[in-house]
Amino acid sequence: MNNLREIAKTSVLGNPIRFGIMLYLLPRERALFIDIQRILDITPGNLDSHLRKLKQEGYVEIKKVLVDRPRTMVKITEKGAIETRNYLEKLKSVVSSYYKS
Repeated sequence: MNNLREIAKTSVLGNPIRFGIMLYLLPRERALFIDIQRILDITPGNLDSHLRKLKQEGYVEIKKVLVDRPRTMVKITEKGAIETRNYLEKLKSVVSSYYKS
């Protein structure tokens, strides 16, 4: 249990909402702000706050695009994809250690 706690505390992805954002973006590479908000069922302000943290860490890029009207597009960066995969591997390792005992 200490390994899991340590992984969660030392990573920006230790927050379930930020982890969910990255898991949603990983196979898609990019998504509209509104789509992420809907899938995670969170407020725009909450999502904005988490995206700012992910952008600060270099995990996502955020830009305005013109679809049918101006929208906010969120794109996972190479660093974000690598760190998300690494985090998943760490979680997998911790979970598998529970079943080896």
